[in-house]
Amino acid sequence: MQAGLDDKLVRLSAFRWLEKQVAAHGDVLPRTLLQEGFAIDGERVPLLSQQGIFKPRVLAEIPISITTTVHGPYDDSMSPEGLILYRYRGTDPEHTDNVGLRKAMFRRTPLVYFYAVAPGRYMPVWPVFVVGDDPDALMFRVAVDDRAFLDAYARAESNGIAGGEAKEEGRRQYVTAVVQRRLHQRGFRERGLDAYRRQCTLCRLKHAELLDAAHIIPDGEPGGDPVVENGLALCKLHHAAFDGFFLGVRPDYVIEVHPAILKEEDGPMLVHGLQGMHGTRIQLPRSSRHRPSPERLEVRYGRFLEKRGQAPIL
Repeated sequence: MQAGLDDKLVRLSAFRWLEKQVAAHGDVLPRTLLQEGFAIDGERVPLLSQQGIFKPRVLAEIPISITTTVHGPYDDSMSPEGLILYRYRGTDPEHTDNVGLRKAMFRRTPLVYFYAVAPGRYMPVWPVFVVGDDPDALMFRVAVDDRAFLDAYARAESNGIAGGEAKEEGRRQYVTAVVQRRLHQRGFRERGLDAYRRQCTLCRLKHAELLDAAHIIPDGEPGGDPVVENGLALCKLHHAAFDGFFLGVRPDYVIEVHPAILKEEDGPMLVHGLQGMHGTRIQLPRSSRHRPSPERLEVRYGRFLEKRGQAPIL
């Protein structure tokens, strides 16, 4: 395939390939798989590289993907209208990569957004569109759209999607907000489980399907950010017990079980699964910067003590 030909064919092939990979591997894909990409007409088409804005050589002008890196809870910020703010490459608005994204904006060309949930692991989102450009802030505004609208793209004679009506803008803002929340929560889970070596911090259970990243301060409250220090890796049982205040974790990382639970007799699961945790310490992440925040634990433990002062919770 010669560079610059069949831009739409390459993009549609990439979208179909991503659908197959997500169906086979789940919604978090490894960098190695995405760098290898797929073949079309004898040409290899990788979907990302070390650069955040990536154009494979089979495409003439417009990149195929934009990628975040793992720096914190929000790798790209949000604009007041609820769109993703994606940074320029470098500080030159006329850098080739920035020019390529600007062309994607003018031609309304769909891209893939790779959100880094952990080092070397990404959640792919498509289609996304560059819908704004702010050279002074060195930022593009990016919106996510419903995949159903790719049918119109496939049928269109051009390499872009026509539109621009107010209802389209409203739809994209809504879809973008929903997707952003899902990305941030999944990133919280992946980074949290990695920090705790993918095992429950209470019982050491290691089956990933049975593990959650539990918020210390609930999402949406002050201090409830989806960051590792606001989380605990817990199995399903201990997550439910923690959320229900059947047990609490003190700021010194010692576990306390509600007195009503300690007095109950209900078989080996209760004895070993909850009562046996009382007075033990949680297993901490190796990295001190990933340890649960004592300040957040103090707030949460205070709520646990409030529950202890009430009638039995059973």
